Amino acid sequence: MSRVVLGCALAALLAGCAALTRDADRGAPLYAYVVLGDEGRAVARVITGDAVCPAIELDGVATQMDVRAAPATIPLRPTRSPPAQSKPSAFPVLTCEKAIPAGVARAMVLDRALPLPVAHPRRIVVIGDTGCRIKTGDNIFQACNDPALWPFPQVASAAADVQPDLVIHVGDYHYRENACPLSNAGCAGSPWGYGWDTWEADVFAPAAKLFAAAPWIVVRGNHESCNRAGQGWWRFLDPRPLAPHRDCNVAADDSTGDYSEPYAVPFGSGPDVDMQFIVFDSSLVGVAPLKATDPMYIRYRAQFEAAFALAARRPNTFFMNHHPILAFAPNPAKPLRPYPGNGALQSALDGLQPTALFPPSVQALLSGHVHLFEVVTFATPQPPQFVAGNGGDWIDPPLPIPLPAATTPAPGAVVAGIVASNRFGFLTIERDGGRWRMVAHDFRGTPMTTCALSERRAICDPIAP
Repeated sequence: MSRVVLGCALAALLAGCAALTRDADRGAPLYAYVVLGDEGRAVARVITGDAVCPAIELDGVATQMDVRAAPATIPLRPTRSPPAQSKPSAFPVLTCEKAIPAGVARAMVLDRALPLPVAHPRRIVVIGDTGCRIKTGDNIFQACNDPALWPFPQVASAAADVQPDLVIHVGDYHYRENACPLSNAGCAGSPWGYGWDTWEADVFAPAAKLFAAAPWIVVRGNHESCNRAGQGWWRFLDPRPLAPHRDCNVAADDSTGDYSEPYAVPFGSGPDVDMQFIVFDSSLVGVAPLKATDPMYIRYRAQFEAAFALAARRPNTFFMNHHPILAFAPNPAKPLRPYPGNGALQSALDGLQPTALFPPSVQALLSGHVHLFEVVTFATPQPPQFVAGNGGDWIDPPLPIPLPAATTPAPGAVVAGIVASNRFGFLTIERDGGRWRMVAHDFRGTPMTTCALSERRAICDPIAP
């Protein structure tokens, strides 16, 4: 049995293999899925062991898919992994793609129906920070072989069971950066490094059922920066064309590969659409405030301005990036003094929008990075921050709730309410007229809390025990 088939078989009990099919004549593995890009343009993707891309049928008309990335083994380049535990990135698979024109009602690849955007979406799933952490530098070797300790296959299966019309991943897909110690049974036999075998184990096999359920909007996390898993990010997930110098294969090109312009994805279709998601790439950002002369400040400042121009086009905007700007992170050294929001991004935002940081059309922020579920809402004009970083990676300790008096994630922001949980799970969003109903689910799909979002305020029930 091939490793691909074995991996899917192991995940099948929890996640299903709905997005994996197989050419009966040649036995080549195939993952098929849909990502949404600028203005909601749908792109069909296929990852296959075949030598050529398959045909895709769009409303019954067959056309050949295009090669996005050919099989390759990329020589070792500087990464954040210790040099003794680094290796070349092997991609023995072909990545294919084809844009799906608006209005197409049916898309098929090798008799497999692809999920398409719907005109009137009902339910959105939000997940983040999903991979299994094997990292020598942190001395953390998550038990990828134990579904209780790495529950992403269960999270993805439960999320697919709610029948979403759209899936949003807020970043950090890939975590298996180093080899599992020989004596560690919890992660024994796990692939590692930045090649296809790790991407399959961390993302595509466990999330196969969820890839089959709905199109995805993909947000880039810090684990997908060029000096980590950026090569796979550009091959498999980013909805934009794979342009020269953008593939993270050569360190000298990282100033191109590590930054991406923001884009907007409308929620629904037609001239009356008033809701959209803005996708912002913060993958390379650090924590400390940036000086105005810093090249990163200049880059992010311009990108925030571009994002706010997009936000002005629709009155109901969700701003999405990986690093929470207005939330907290646990501080194990000082549990009663949690870390505030991302200071580097706050500095790049400073002065663009007085006090609020974001324009009035931004109703809420969606992020990951902190390995918790968290909602922070404010008595001041800032939009509420939702964090869905509890999708499967090594979970963070709980936040100190209630917060100590005057605790704030950003200068000038006065917290009106916060809920948080360090249970694994996912978030759903449903629209009800001018309000949104946000439900945090645990890894089984059981609701933990419900939040009503309206006019930049989130009112949440207490977290269920």
